[in-house]
Amino acid sequence: MQEGDALLIVDVQNDFCPGGALAVEDGDAVAAPLSRLAARFAHIFASRDWHPPDHCSFEPQGGIWPVHCVRETPGAAFHPDLKLPPGAEVISKAVTREKDAYSAFEGTDLAARLRARGVRRVFVGGLATDYCVKHTVLDALRNGFETYLLSDACRGVEREDGDTARAIAEMTAAGARPVRSADLS
Repeated sequence: MQEGDALLIVDVQNDFCPGGALAVEDGDAVAAPLSRLAARFAHIFASRDWHPPDHCSFEPQGGIWPVHCVRETPGAAFHPDLKLPPGAEVISKAVTREKDAYSAFEGTDLAARLRARGVRRVFVGGLATDYCVKHTVLDALRNGFETYLLSDACRGVEREDGDTARAIAEMTAAGARPVRSADLS
């Protein structure tokens, strides 16, 4: 790791972990490696879904997902095993009823915040590999950041068999570099 690196932690929220409204299998397992890494980075950004109760992505409004990560609820809170150091910046996304956002860049000022801090490389992990992590990685690349996928610190939803593997292939084909958190010393 070097100066100009940032850790992007994507949506490690209770509703995406076992027992949550939209649980990812072993989703809570990403908290430990991401917490270890967070203690070592100068720049840490943690995204979260922060939905209104009638968000367009929810099944009752015609969306494809169960109601999840409704702002100010326990399900929207970061998982208790995720230890964010003081100074970690929270990026709230999908905050209006009408607009969904999988990427931590979409509808936020994340790119500007990264540039203002001189960030050139981003390391991305979290939930879920085949949705929010994938879109965040692809947007990081589009925004000109050298991008690393923390392969052991993300898990997929797998709505259909193979979704996670296809997402990883798409990210690497676009230029993301897979790396294991343990290899960052």
